[in-house]
Amino acid sequence: MPTPPPTGPLVTRDTVATQLRLLGVKSGEILLAHSSLSALGWVNGGAVAVVQGLLDALGPSGTLVVPAQSAQLSDPALWARPPVPEEWWDRIRATMPPYDPLVTPTRGVGVIPETVRTWPGALRSAHPQTSFAALGPHAREITDGHAPDCRLGEHSPLARLEKLGARVLLLGAGYDACTSFHLAEYRIPAPRVAVGRPAPGGGWETVIEVSITSDRFGELGHDFERDRTVVRGTVGAADVRLFPVADAVAYAERWLPLHRPREEEISHPPA
Repeated sequence: MPTPPPTGPLVTRDTVATQLRLLGVKSGEILLAHSSLSALGWVNGGAVAVVQGLLDALGPSGTLVVPAQSAQLSDPALWARPPVPEEWWDRIRATMPPYDPLVTPTRGVGVIPETVRTWPGALRSAHPQTSFAALGPHAREITDGHAPDCRLGEHSPLARLEKLGARVLLLGAGYDACTSFHLAEYRIPAPRVAVGRPAPGGGWETVIEVSITSDRFGELGHDFERDRTVVRGTVGAADVRLFPVADAVAYAERWLPLHRPREEEISHPPA
């Protein structure tokens, strides 16, 4: 049986740029993009065309930022999809390659961020698990100084994006992917957790971090969109949301303690 043709819509580099401009993306602004390539339709050129379209919409004075997370650099005792045998844990910890911003691939954030990470001129922040990659004039200002014990808090690119007046672009992605909500977790009572990862010079290290979770972010996003100004539209077949980072953080700072309160305590990973 022949493979059926794609249902579309047909999306091109120009489609992305034109429809983003119609939604109000401005030349020269800073965008933090969370994206799903598959949500857009049939994209001629795939992730490369999407990144080109984003850069076209932003212009040469604009800056594109994406999450470049590398969750694989974590404690194998916590792996669940799939888990690994317990007798492997010590060996995995001892031999896991340390984070290298030029080499370590992204994981779990989609092909568009991975394409940005490897784009000529891209810069990437230093946190080994929750880095961000950026292209444009503000890239260094945003990515520099990402503290190794601050995944998504005051010493991460999120706080700089908030200060610089950046906007979030949800391009086929839901509010559960909105990293800006995590910045609010650092400003309200939250548990601390021991996070294991490969050390920069080899071996294994454990740092104490704010515990972050996207649990109930879908509900948070629903209420945020109901109560605050969010630009809504489509690019190709993808639903799009556009809103300031600062608005999302401020709303989450009020919403989370009321709807998802958490205790301040330290939990430790399995031995």
